[in-house]
Amino acid sequence: MRSRTAHAVRSGVGESAARESESAKCRCSGKSTWRVPTPHIWPRELRFSGPFCAAIPPDHATRLPPCVGPPRLARSSFSLRPKHLPVMNHNIRNIAIIAHVDHGKTTLVDTLLQQGGAYRANQQVQDRAMDSMDLEKEKGITIKAKNTSVHWGSKIINIVDTPGHADFGGEVERALRMVDGVLLLVDAYEGPQAQTRFVLRKALSLGLKVIIVINKIDRENADPKGMYEKVLELLLELNATEEQFDAPVIYGSGRDGFMIRNLNDEQKDLAPLFEAILEHIPPPFARPNQPFHMLVSNVDWSDYVGRIAIGKILGGEVKIGDAVHVIPHNGDKRQRGKITKVFEYSGLGTQETANAVAGNIVGLSGFEEIDIGDTLTADPEGHALPFTDVDPPTLEMQLAVNDGPLVGQDGKFVTSRQLRERIYREVKTNISISVEDADVGGAFKVKARGAMQIAVLVETMRREGFELLVSRPTVITKEVDGSIHEPYETVWVEVPDENVGAIMQNLANRKGQMTNMEKLNTTTMIEATITTRGLIGMEVDLVNATSGHGIMSHLFKEYGPWVGELSTRLTGTIIATEAGETRAYALETIQERGKLFVGAQEIVYEGMIIGENPRNEDISVNAVKAKQLTNFRSQGDGKGIQLTPPIKMSLERCIEYVADDEYVEVTPSLLRLRKKILNSNDRRKADRAKKSKD
Repeated sequence: MRSRTAHAVRSGVGESAARESESAKCRCSGKSTWRVPTPHIWPRELRFSGPFCAAIPPDHATRLPPCVGPPRLARSSFSLRPKHLPVMNHNIRNIAIIAHVDHGKTTLVDTLLQQGGAYRANQQVQDRAMDSMDLEKEKGITIKAKNTSVHWGSKIINIVDTPGHADFGGEVERALRMVDGVLLLVDAYEGPQAQTRFVLRKALSLGLKVIIVINKIDRENADPKGMYEKVLELLLELNATEEQFDAPVIYGSGRDGFMIRNLNDEQKDLAPLFEAILEHIPPPFARPNQPFHMLVSNVDWSDYVGRIAIGKILGGEVKIGDAVHVIPHNGDKRQRGKITKVFEYSGLGTQETANAVAGNIVGLSGFEEIDIGDTLTADPEGHALPFTDVDPPTLEMQLAVNDGPLVGQDGKFVTSRQLRERIYREVKTNISISVEDADVGGAFKVKARGAMQIAVLVETMRREGFELLVSRPTVITKEVDGSIHEPYETVWVEVPDENVGAIMQNLANRKGQMTNMEKLNTTTMIEATITTRGLIGMEVDLVNATSGHGIMSHLFKEYGPWVGELSTRLTGTIIATEAGETRAYALETIQERGKLFVGAQEIVYEGMIIGENPRNEDISVNAVKAKQLTNFRSQGDGKGIQLTPPIKMSLERCIEYVADDEYVEVTPSLLRLRKKILNSNDRRKADRAKKSKD
């Protein structure tokens, strides 16, 4: 499995033999050989390839980059420590923790902080301390990448906790620009999943060192050895280099706070993991003798100092009061700034410091405008550092001003100007989202990786006091050779054995094609290729079909031919025709025709969706009709009205539920479904015009 033959087949026997020959010649002549990956941030003239041989005793070896040129140049005289070459800051390690969602990243960071001395002896230890956002605590997932650091001995280990959900992959991509290695967490039962493949591919492409951590080995039916073999297969599939493939492996449990190198070792603490980080993750390359320069990888905000630029210092030193130049990544005119605060990460917070050195991850304030991807430099003639663009978005949704009759009764921010400012402010801190004005006034097209990413933005705006309308997600298409192409994704669905038939039928209805099926202990893993359109709303169907026992993950694959019309919702809606307060008397009759979304004594208006019709058609009803009072006693007098509790959906479910001609009305305390055209006569005219055009 891990033999050198597999590498020879994958990378070419001739090239491998040439490398072995060079190493053998060096050993025969009493020379030493080093092989260190060249960071992608070095200028082109400082990038090297091939082994470097130095005629010095091995006990005086110093870590050096490979030498320039073909093997015949490798033996030429070369200074051990040229002034123009980067050196290493051996006191610092910069790592990111990457994994699929719910594989234990944030929990592991908790125990790293605890055993790394971040807490006092009498201080209460927080659960998932890095999930500082309210939405993160409620949903149980990480949304924003965050920085922290721990001390182990005399070394500083900077840690970046990254999201595991595929929709927030942009956070992972920019976080990897700040680190020199990654901890790849893999669940000992589930193994590598969709996001594991995505984040590992990004880390390998940047040449980062990898430490494999098989987590949750105490879980029932865990198979640590089998999952490790699957990780090795994934490394081969992603064309990892020989050095990356020979990554060390650590087993353990982040929740219970222990890590071991071998499964038979004593389960004690996280010392083996700390030691593996210091041994296998290289110190950051730095240029301490050059002017200060840093690439901005994240932007934070403080009510006291304003915008804070976060990144790894690539060269020089910075201290409070230094004048720096801001080089925008979009080519705009460079600006001058003055450093007012320097922040270092320590434990759960930050601490101010007078200066910061090359190789460390810090936060700098003193800029009115600073964006992710900008370059900070003390050299007036300095050039912009390269910033890799994140993967493009595949989904698009429309956010519009609330034009309903109840606008302004619940929220504080309802105008187009306020909505525009808030959406464009989000783009400055979230590079995986793009915004453009829609064709109609007061509406904006927001493009992102997935519906959940936009749903988190809308939920955040909702809690800030905004009122807005949200449309159904639509895919971003491309024209290839005169034909329309749409995004395809690979989906993995793990379901109980008795629900396999229902899920396969659901995939067929959504025009998905099954590519693999694997029988596990008590469940079945189904792998299929499906369009991004077909995935919208599938998670809800999975939960309903499996009673909450199904697990689904997906990953973007490619653009392919348009598959035609898809009907992901097979039901119609019940629409209110009158405005007012709903009556139990009217709802009792309406509930016989479908499921209700509203209860008694709720405010509705014309064009609002108040229920679901089992048939694929819309029906209009009067939900505010009251019982007429007479002086005659009815036979059924005294019998109470029994109403079925209404269905209350979350924001994500509402966004997936609405059709193309419907909106989700979002206010700080309410979620309503409505038609885009509220008046019934205007809707009929629009339908006739659409049919005549077709």
